[in-house]
Amino acid sequence: MAIGGLISNRNLGSFIGSGNNRAMLSQELCHRKSNALCPSHQQRHISSLQAATLQHELGHSRRGFRCFLLPTRLFRFKDNTSRASYKSSEESQGAGAIDPLPYAEAILVQGNASWWQQQFPRRWVIVLLCFASFLLCNMDRVNMSVAILPMSQQYNWNSATVGLIQSSFFWGYLLTQILGGIWADKYGGKVVLGFGVVWWSIATVMTPIAAKLGLPFLLVVRAFMGIGEGVAMPAMNNMLSKWIPVSERSRSLALVYSGMYLGSVTGLGFSPMLIQNFGWPSVFYSFGSLGSIWFLLWLKYAYSSPKDDPELSEEEKKIILGGSKPREPVTVIPWKLILSKPPVWALIISHFCHNWGTFILLTWMPTYYNQVLKFNLTESGLLCVLPWFTMAVLANVGGWIADTLVSRGLSITSVRKIMQSIGFLGPAFFLTQLSRVKTPAMAVLCMACSQGADAFSQSGLYSNHQDIGPRYAGVLLGLSNTAGVLAGVFGTAATGYILQRGSWDDVFKVAVGLYLIGTLVWNLFATGEKVLD
Repeated sequence: MAIGGLISNRNLGSFIGSGNNRAMLSQELCHRKSNALCPSHQQRHISSLQAATLQHELGHSRRGFRCFLLPTRLFRFKDNTSRASYKSSEESQGAGAIDPLPYAEAILVQGNASWWQQQFPRRWVIVLLCFASFLLCNMDRVNMSVAILPMSQQYNWNSATVGLIQSSFFWGYLLTQILGGIWADKYGGKVVLGFGVVWWSIATVMTPIAAKLGLPFLLVVRAFMGIGEGVAMPAMNNMLSKWIPVSERSRSLALVYSGMYLGSVTGLGFSPMLIQNFGWPSVFYSFGSLGSIWFLLWLKYAYSSPKDDPELSEEEKKIILGGSKPREPVTVIPWKLILSKPPVWALIISHFCHNWGTFILLTWMPTYYNQVLKFNLTESGLLCVLPWFTMAVLANVGGWIADTLVSRGLSITSVRKIMQSIGFLGPAFFLTQLSRVKTPAMAVLCMACSQGADAFSQSGLYSNHQDIGPRYAGVLLGLSNTAGVLAGVFGTAATGYILQRGSWDDVFKVAVGLYLIGTLVWNLFATGEKVLD
């Protein structure tokens, strides 16, 4: 089978050939020797040879194969083209017509595009690497929720201390939301996301050591971990705003965010087994070490923008840029302009409303299952995984639907409003049904459907940052996600306060009310058009 081609030094062109080309080239060199004094005759034969070679390349490209050649010597012609010779060096000499290159420089040369480039676009390599980073992000985040049980027994922590440890992550997480967006827009998403993964991976590995040293050290390490994870979403958003065309924006973001959901599933699934067999420190050592593998792949394959990638084909660059020129990195953030735009505030308010309900369900779900549905803790832990699976699946379904609607001519504004309305009204509807269901199975189904509908937000507000301001996508996500994190912090605390004086129905009514407010604000002020240049 034919594989690969021949690679020479940097100034050497590619040559794909077979036996027929070999014979043609031998005849060409012999003919050049006898006609070295006739430039026009030389040029005519070189053009003929190039045409035959091109025809052969096109034929092989259609079949998906490459020819494999090992030339005895490579030659550079005076017209700066390079060819491979299969004749002896004595036969090749002729009136200075050719300049032999050293044989040591003759190595395999790649054709027009490798199989990998043809079958898998470079932009989707970036998407998969971002997906993997978000998978690690939530794996490293949720492992503490499982490991905290044996840790609290070993160090005699009370409930207040456990709550303090769990909340310390958000101290750092809040700190770098906006900063991460500024850094990504100024210095590139590759640098910032790479820094974030390395930073939080080191903090994860250091967690058992910090716990042994004492509570203050553990709180600092958990806050440091939040600092690293805080830059992930803004940096990723900056990367995809440069690499992904609008026709693929929804599905690419949905895939990346589904990495977070699957990361929670993976973390919740493997942590108990690791703790049981190797002790609780093994969770932090094993999960944290995975970041080094990801970082090596990131360094090799990731670039902050298409113009930085030397291996990106011109065809794919045209698809990504859509005929526009890549913009220079941001040097100054126009805060007054950004905060004066109603669509920006629609993002901020909607993100707050969205995350209030999401964080409540994800934080208090095990308690709800135990207190209301009367499941034991083991069953509650297993059932907590179901919404994550549902969100991972439906996020990608929603992304495919959104991109299909855009490709069929529906305006981006309409698509974003439709998808986010589903992301708001779907959870609101299913939460109102919880007080009416009669069986635990139906209650679990309502919770899973609520979170599944919530996942359509990936094609709504989470995609909209790149629509309204692609140059400031990192900053915009930092702003709106800061509001989202605050909603999680306040919503989680408010839920406990409500449950002391009311019921679960009251908790769900507050979430439904915010979902309706978010729907109203989004449909009045959101847009899919660019408002920040």
